[in-house]
Amino acid sequence: MLEQCLKNVRAKAPLVHNITNYVTVNDVANILLACGGSPIMADDSKEVEEITTICGGLNINIGTLNQNSIPSMLLAGKKANELGHKVLLDPVGAGASTLRTETTFRLMKEVKFDVIRGNISEIKTLANGSGNTKGVDADVADAVTEENLKGAVTFIKTFAKQTKSVIAITGAIDLVSDESTCYVIRNGQREMSSITGTGCQLSGMITAYLVANPEHTLEAAAAAVCAMGLAGEIGYSRMKDGDGNATYRNRIIDAISNMTAEELGKGARYEIL
Repeated sequence: MLEQCLKNVRAKAPLVHNITNYVTVNDVANILLACGGSPIMADDSKEVEEITTICGGLNINIGTLNQNSIPSMLLAGKKANELGHKVLLDPVGAGASTLRTETTFRLMKEVKFDVIRGNISEIKTLANGSGNTKGVDADVADAVTEENLKGAVTFIKTFAKQTKSVIAITGAIDLVSDESTCYVIRNGQREMSSITGTGCQLSGMITAYLVANPEHTLEAAAAAVCAMGLAGEIGYSRMKDGDGNATYRNRIIDAISNMTAEELGKGARYEIL
């Protein structure tokens, strides 16, 4: 199923509206093009509803949240819901400030999200207010490990049931779950955390996968997470002496661009709980 999700993205070239992080907006656009989708970046309240209308999916990322973008997020989200489009929320830094946390809760109250993707600290903040978000990074104490995996799976399934959304928690071990089924994904490379924007890129890519696989939200999200982690592994394996963060960033995008369904099928490392 994961391989077919990738094939569908390539075949359908889904158009994705992104209201996203100014720090990583270019990388989000590039990863969408690399995976087979097509990006539109628009965040002015005077056009977001119109732009959302012509797209199949909406990616809302609060990484560089401001008073101008909040109304745009709400307008676009409600329009996407009205049209039956796929919508993803990336609650970057939720828990780090009152504005981010309150805005995220308002978005979740007023907009129905097909997928909510964040690190464990951000998701814990949304679930119960007990997260210890350190900027946009997960607090070490919140990391999903082999030792606490069982509890983390129970937690994510409970939150998925509460929100009626697929929840994706990304980190050293990635979890993608609805209320009954959780993909435990072990793809990825530790060095990915040293590059700004891999999470933002993933949120854009998940949205493209959702649009291209409308009847398989859980599987589409899991496929995108596996593909991104695998790209991190492939990109790192191609690093040479003298290469650094900038090169690695490009190698990840290249790996997504060149990835085939067969490569994803062979390289995806996951179990279903």
